[in-house]
Amino acid sequence: MDQEESRNGDFAHYNDHHVSKKPKLNPLHIEPEIRDEFSHHRPGIARINNGSFGSCPKSVLAAQQNWQLKFLQQPDDFYFNTLRKGILHSRTLIKDLVNADDVDEISLVDNATTAAAIVLQQIGRGFGEGKFNGNDTVVMLHCAFQAVKKSIQAYVTRAGGSVIEVQLPFPLISEEEIIREFKKGLEKGKENGKKVRLAIIDHITSMPCVVIPVSKLVKICREEGVEQVFVDAAHAIGSVKIDVKEIGADFYVSNLHKWFFCPPSVAFLYCRKSNVSPDMHHPVVSHEFGNGLPIESAWIGTRDYSAQLLVPSVMEFVSRFEGGIDGIMTRNHEQVLKMGRMLAESWGTNLGSPPELCAGMIMVGLPSRLRVWSEEDALRLREHLRVHFGVEVPIYYQPPKDDSEGHARDKDGVITGYARISYQVYNALEDYEKFMNAINILVDKKKICKMLMTE
Repeated sequence: MDQEESRNGDFAHYNDHHVSKKPKLNPLHIEPEIRDEFSHHRPGIARINNGSFGSCPKSVLAAQQNWQLKFLQQPDDFYFNTLRKGILHSRTLIKDLVNADDVDEISLVDNATTAAAIVLQQIGRGFGEGKFNGNDTVVMLHCAFQAVKKSIQAYVTRAGGSVIEVQLPFPLISEEEIIREFKKGLEKGKENGKKVRLAIIDHITSMPCVVIPVSKLVKICREEGVEQVFVDAAHAIGSVKIDVKEIGADFYVSNLHKWFFCPPSVAFLYCRKSNVSPDMHHPVVSHEFGNGLPIESAWIGTRDYSAQLLVPSVMEFVSRFEGGIDGIMTRNHEQVLKMGRMLAESWGTNLGSPPELCAGMIMVGLPSRLRVWSEEDALRLREHLRVHFGVEVPIYYQPPKDDSEGHARDKDGVITGYARISYQVYNALEDYEKFMNAINILVDKKKICKMLMTE
């Protein structure tokens, strides 16, 4: 085997250490097995926040421990004969899942934040080396993940680039509102002869959570001459169907530890083959620098690579469900809609977006009587629910608009607080009833956010 084959790995005869195969879970009788797979979750907690940190079943954790032990037993043999083959196997499975053309377009990195650094470093170098004009722009949604905004600050604006933030309307009625505002952002980015060097588009925004029509926005970018498009899809894989060729972006990242049952932390970064591919580098430089991003990412020094090796085990876990990962996504979507409607009906509030703009998460309006009037109020309510009711759910503050139109209201006033609820296979009706009752208790006791104790 030559050096290049060694780097990429040859898994034709590879033992991928799957967990032992189990029969498919009958949709009508899965609760005991699901409870067992997630029995390590803290009991008594209504965990309806899968979107933040994801969840990993016990069988996949067992496979991870096997990989970790295999490394510790003989690290040299693991490094030379196992690690790269295992990572290549995972990359190949992801390539097929997202319909990429070539496995060399798929790299495994720690998380979407790392992927953003890879993409934005390349853009920053373009400004720093004089390839781009000063004040050429990056266009992004205003609700982009904070780490992405910080990466733009670190790599782009300090190198001379400027940033245009597109205001995402919320609550939403239709995707046309998103498309209209995005077009306005591109127009602003091109004012006075400037060129939009990069557009960053979320596939599913975090807070507030909305499924963005990425294929349509990427198509608009191409029509408007945007040079590169990066889709930050941290929540996407395991939550919505992904076809990177249909989407058409230059770069696409999604965490495998949020909705795809891997343990933290691992993500895939798709980089469509182009003339910028050789300029894509991992931010941690090790001795594989210059051998291509997939190879650079497969070794960034001694560390725990087990999460990158677990895609085969996850594929086996999801295959036990009716319809596999597609069936899980469909049921999660149906259930989160059902739970969201139940909560909104109980509280006399609203949902933040129509069904077609949500996946496994949805925003639910909170009673205006709680007076979620600031981000501090939202955090105080979240902590109070965790400490005093055993409910884990993110709370979002939506500032009231200047005009009277477009406000969501309940019988007592303008709704400025929203809960982002998630649904994953381990969730049950009781989790959402616990949350529903907690809010109703606070309202009945005439509690407002500023009165709440967090300890």
